Amino acid sequence: MSAPAAPAQVLDFEDLDGWAQDDHRAAFVVFRSTCSLLRDPLWSPICRLASATGDSRVEARQFFELLFRPVIVGSPPALFTGYYEPELSGSLTRTPRFTYPLYRKPSEMTEGQQYHSREMIESGALRGRGLELVWLDDPVEVYFLQVQGSGRIRLPDGRVMRVAYGGKNGHPYRSIGQELIRRGASMADVSAQDIKAWVRSNPGPGRALLNTNPSFVFFRKLDNLPAESGPIGAMGRPITGMRSVAIDPAHVPLGAPVWIEKEGRQPLRRLMIAQDTGGAIKGAQRADIFYGTGLAAGEEAGRIKDGGRLIQLLPIDRAYALLSDG
Repeated sequence: MSAPAAPAQVLDFEDLDGWAQDDHRAAFVVFRSTCSLLRDPLWSPICRLASATGDSRVEARQFFELLFRPVIVGSPPALFTGYYEPELSGSLTRTPRFTYPLYRKPSEMTEGQQYHSREMIESGALRGRGLELVWLDDPVEVYFLQVQGSGRIRLPDGRVMRVAYGGKNGHPYRSIGQELIRRGASMADVSAQDIKAWVRSNPGPGRALLNTNPSFVFFRKLDNLPAESGPIGAMGRPITGMRSVAIDPAHVPLGAPVWIEKEGRQPLRRLMIAQDTGGAIKGAQRADIFYGTGLAAGEEAGRIKDGGRLIQLLPIDRAYALLSDG
């Protein structure tokens, strides 16, 4: 990762609000699950030591404090949002109830190519090609499943199908919440739940609103993923509720520990691991917290839009190098 063109400040662990009270072991186990995927030579000795370190809280805290330094990159306040893994009903075939498809990525579409827009696809650009992976009963849930990037689909026979991000159409992501604000809605009216309710109550204008976001996500079926595992993140491994976070890899290394100081209705002080990315996650002080699976996680994630500080834990050499780079 190239050095971010953003100001950097190295802190002490004593500067982290709530650091001593966190469960460092829980974060350490999640960190170790993807550490072997970090290819930067700077991380190699750290990951070797992680594999040889015990799982106690004391050892985990010592591991982080010995090998890392907390660094603020960019200028707080941060923007924290939340995401989750939906659980939805669906069918492998189209039925009178299940009429809205999730699509596989078309074979002719290449990485980075700007393909059909959301509006074109929703108007039938892919219809009849056999690209439908599974059918759902609510176009609003199809849209928000694309925003989340993964989900569990319960089929009529009781089986559960896991689906994950399979590619996107190359168009930039546009927030429909910001579009509603531009049209005159208040900031208090743009939670995920409020947007869903508005679109369902206004089907025609609602579908037009969804189409103002030209970005479109394709899916793939996940086989052999245990039910107890979280969805697959950007590093190709399962992510963990309340310990995994999506970040902008242009500013935060994938796999790095990050200390979250989230304000708002339910303040959060927790060590998490940067194991995922998202189309709307841009900037050094931007993060999307993974809240887990199911309805309760979705309701909690949908309410999160809070400030605070995002603090990276970086290898010591890298931390101090950022001071001279910036």
